[in-house]
Amino acid sequence: MRVSFVVEGGMRVILALLLIIFPVAFSPALGDASDINAATRSVVRVAVFSSSDGQRSLIGHGSGVVVAPDKIITNAHVISEAEYDESVSFIIIPSEGSKTFEAKLIAASPGKDLALLQLRGDARLTPASLYSGIIGDGSDVFAIGYPANVDIALEQNEVDTLRPQTPVKTRGTVSAGRSGKAVESLLHTAPIAPGNSGGPLVDACGRVVGINSFGSVSDGGGAEFYFAVSIRELTTFLRAQNVDFSAAGSECRSVAEMTRAEAELDAQTRAKIEAENRITAELRSGKEGKIRQAAEHDIIAERENHLALAGLLLVFGSVAGVAAWQFLERGNHQHMKIAASASSVLTVAAILIFALRPSFDQIDDRVRAAITPDDAPDKVAASGSIPGKKSCVIQPDRSRVTVSDTADVIFDWSDKGCINGRTQYIENAGKWSRSFVPNSDAQVSLVTFTPDSRTYRIERYLLGMDAMEKAREARRRYDVQSCSVDSVTRDNLDNMNKAIREVLPPTPNEILTFGCQNVK
Repeated sequence: MRVSFVVEGGMRVILALLLIIFPVAFSPALGDASDINAATRSVVRVAVFSSSDGQRSLIGHGSGVVVAPDKIITNAHVISEAEYDESVSFIIIPSEGSKTFEAKLIAASPGKDLALLQLRGDARLTPASLYSGIIGDGSDVFAIGYPANVDIALEQNEVDTLRPQTPVKTRGTVSAGRSGKAVESLLHTAPIAPGNSGGPLVDACGRVVGINSFGSVSDGGGAEFYFAVSIRELTTFLRAQNVDFSAAGSECRSVAEMTRAEAELDAQTRAKIEAENRITAELRSGKEGKIRQAAEHDIIAERENHLALAGLLLVFGSVAGVAAWQFLERGNHQHMKIAASASSVLTVAAILIFALRPSFDQIDDRVRAAITPDDAPDKVAASGSIPGKKSCVIQPDRSRVTVSDTADVIFDWSDKGCINGRTQYIENAGKWSRSFVPNSDAQVSLVTFTPDSRTYRIERYLLGMDAMEKAREARRRYDVQSCSVDSVTRDNLDNMNKAIREVLPPTPNEILTFGCQNVK
């Protein structure tokens, strides 16, 4: 595919530099800066070298994007020299760190202007996420790469261009419905220049929507337009090469809007729980009143029965006592003893029955015993806290998916905040949370489980090397290896969460919200 750029010297170069820098710096971008910065982690410079007589010389460079830990996509025209010159080699210069890597060409499609490079050895880089959905007309997009006119304007030499440095980002919009005949492409207005070729065009969430390829020529002062190979062409090419890439198809949503919506939903949930609790409390109060009334009636009836029986026994005891006296008068001692014994037993029984009559203090005890768990006013709020296995399903309308899959999450939950018997969470205002900083992946996750609303939420931050090392350093300062509710573990976990949060950007790059249910 031909590259249709015209690069002139002098003021033209300076104006080009201003056009590249100003749209991002001085216009209100719809994309979050942290999302675009996260996307730059996967952008590389592809340097093309030719060897002759033992000398290696730089013959050109373009941009590329990491699509798998050891694979780079770029334009076919960037590596075209390799088609007829076996001495051509490639050096991959990442956007951060201090290392560069050798790569080899493993596939190319000149007709689609795509080529695939593989890193040599055990080198690994952070892959980008591809957007598998349809980019809408007028959508905000960013071109990321290494335009040569910026290198020229900054008077960079070959050594400068071959060291890791942050790529240039420009902003524009997509004009949908226009595409080339030979290859499906995206027409956009994010300025690119020679050197941008092979770099990604990303959406406002930092997901790749195309591979920048060429631009129109502006000879008469008119506007220039730019073209990127579409994501459909890219994914077809990658699948043909058996590349396992990451893709997400959900729309790009504003973190600020999602945060507001989530806060409103939390408020609605709390209001619903409070309302249901009030209703339950009122029902309980009404039921409790009826139970109390019945208990009072039963106590009174039982007391009256005790009194009546005690009185009756006293009467019988008195009769037996009179009979004993009469037998004594007649000298019938045997019958006198029997009657006296009967009088004593009846009298003692009467006294015991009177003493054991129900007290009015027992009314409260009987009311409490009659109230079942279903009558408890905190039934709604506590039902999600039932320990056991939880199955959580993604809720797309409450999520912002950029890099992760959305498979169901299944875990065992303890009411003490322990997940799967080994990972302790800490509670704050009804939410149990935990920070996770992996040793290999360049991301930090803040995970929260809210039992009342049965919500499992992952906020993921995609960080550069320096920020990741700070997060790992904060993580290493605290020992929270097992589940425990003792004060030491709780304090360590709380301090670890706070220390990690301090090194994170204000907003996450990805938000995954799951709705959970109890399962057997």
